[in-house]
Amino acid sequence: MFREMRRKNQQLSQDECRQVLDRGSSGVLALLGDGGYPYALPISYVYDGEHIYFHCARTGHKLDAITREPRCSFCVIDQDQVVPEEYTTYFRSVIVFGQMRVIIDESEKRAAIEKLAVKYAPSDAAENRDAFIQKEWAPLCMLEMNIEHMSGKEARELRAQSK
Repeated sequence: MFREMRRKNQQLSQDECRQVLDRGSSGVLALLGDGGYPYALPISYVYDGEHIYFHCARTGHKLDAITREPRCSFCVIDQDQVVPEEYTTYFRSVIVFGQMRVIIDESEKRAAIEKLAVKYAPSDAAENRDAFIQKEWAPLCMLEMNIEHMSGKEARELRAQSK
């Protein structure tokens, strides 16, 4: 169902892909938007080794798109160093395909937002995190992406440096 990478010599291992997802702070989520148009948006996330979690409002284009079609993709760019003298970039990125679901269960929702909060404010005190989450709880919606396929690729020059 998912295409094999054409340039296998540039392919990242699954472990390297997971490392990119762990390091990243944002990516681009792609959904099927209104009128069949792609809807791709930059968004923060957290990857827990199994799923990718996102937060959003309880209404809007994103939720409408997910309701219509839960299949999605998510791309994280780990590196993109412009090399003018070569008319290129030395890049590293990962793309994930899967299905999105809205988290309904309150305890699951709480666990997901906690993971996201810890990622973006790891040294904050638990009571501060709890207070912030509580303040934002009513309008908060949490999404879980179930990963079906993941691949990563990096520039040949980076592959050569890592070997």
